[in-house]
Amino acid sequence: MQRPTLLILAAGMGSRYGSLKQMDGLGPGGETIMDYSVFDAIRAGFGKVVFVIRGSFADDFRAVFSQARYKNQIEVAYVMQELENIPKDFKLNPERTKPWGTNHAVMMAAGTIHEPFAVINADDYYGRHAFQVLGDFLRGVSGKQNDYCMVGYQLGRTLSELGAVSRGVCSADANGYLTTVVERTHIERIEGTIRYKDETGNMVPVDDKAIVSMNMWGFTPDYFAHSDKMFADFLREKGNDPKSEFFIPLVVNNLVASKTAKLKVLTTDSEWFGVTYQGDRPKVVEKLNALIAKGEYPQMLWA
Repeated sequence: MQRPTLLILAAGMGSRYGSLKQMDGLGPGGETIMDYSVFDAIRAGFGKVVFVIRGSFADDFRAVFSQARYKNQIEVAYVMQELENIPKDFKLNPERTKPWGTNHAVMMAAGTIHEPFAVINADDYYGRHAFQVLGDFLRGVSGKQNDYCMVGYQLGRTLSELGAVSRGVCSADANGYLTTVVERTHIERIEGTIRYKDETGNMVPVDDKAIVSMNMWGFTPDYFAHSDKMFADFLREKGNDPKSEFFIPLVVNNLVASKTAKLKVLTTDSEWFGVTYQGDRPKVVEKLNALIAKGEYPQMLWA
């Protein structure tokens, strides 16, 4: 049975945070949130971690997240996400500075990953149990195609007190399989009610217990071929828009709606938290210290 791979989306520039938050040391030994994810992945039986990064900070990133950091407990690889990583038939709009989005980042690992794999954000803490259920699922689909999953969290437990966040709001059928996931790029609690901004700018109420994707996905390698085809379609339709983004939910929705793939919504008792704004940092440090005090993690992860 193949050991799954962990793909970490770490190419973001941290515009709302004010720095490269994926490299910010938040643990007592300078550990990043990614370090806790890698630690949990190792405990859950993952065999490799692949970081999606940008060339502008690649040397600094590699200097920190080398094979030696993880004491040879897990294989480490890097892939680059750049604006120029588009098919040769398409021309890059010179006004574009924004990355192509999360699914474009996933596509960068196509030549590196050949086994079932998980996708996570670099700046989100997902929890040990979430990695365990995800790893179990991925081992179960080894050798299969079009059999995917995601770990879902309750929306009300994933917000920042400091401003709006982006979330993929999900719907599932009676058997726990995803029917739709809609990327909402502006969600916040206003006067006690959670609301998202729709395509017309209206603020629409949504239930606290709505299940959302925190970009914790599980795929088999055939996902790369589906992404390539859809990215070409996306570029033909929206490639000239300098702000358009090729999100994972866009691809997942298409595959689910066309019945090309099925996607199981997994549940977890893990707590999610993360850093969107600089003001989120103290609370994350506090939460990590509390987990260490409970014995969930050692004081120094890689000692």
